[in-house]
Amino acid sequence: MFDFSKKNDWKEVGDGIFRKILSYNSKMMMVRVRFAKGAIGTVHQHIHTQSTFVISGKFEFNIGNEKKVIEAGDTCLMPSNVLHGCKCLEEGELLDVFTPLREDFL
Repeated sequence: MFDFSKKNDWKEVGDGIFRKILSYNSKMMMVRVRFAKGAIGTVHQHIHTQSTFVISGKFEFNIGNEKKVIEAGDTCLMPSNVLHGCKCLEEGELLDVFTPLREDFL
């Protein structure tokens, strides 16, 4: 299956945060997320396992009890039901992969 980015629109999901769903099936979903500098990805948890790749920018991530700064080329993994969130230190973009798919994003 192919999905072309230009056919999907960005959706504003918070102050300075925009999301674009790229592709998905019942077992997996890939999403681009764009952050303005200073934007906060509020601490939350969900049943999905999430892997994040930093396309550009710099982010301070909290995963469980751990806090790290990651930047372009770095990745992080959020296990199911673990509290996590981030602060955008330099304007940037993330690529998130969820398993199973995030039905709440549709």
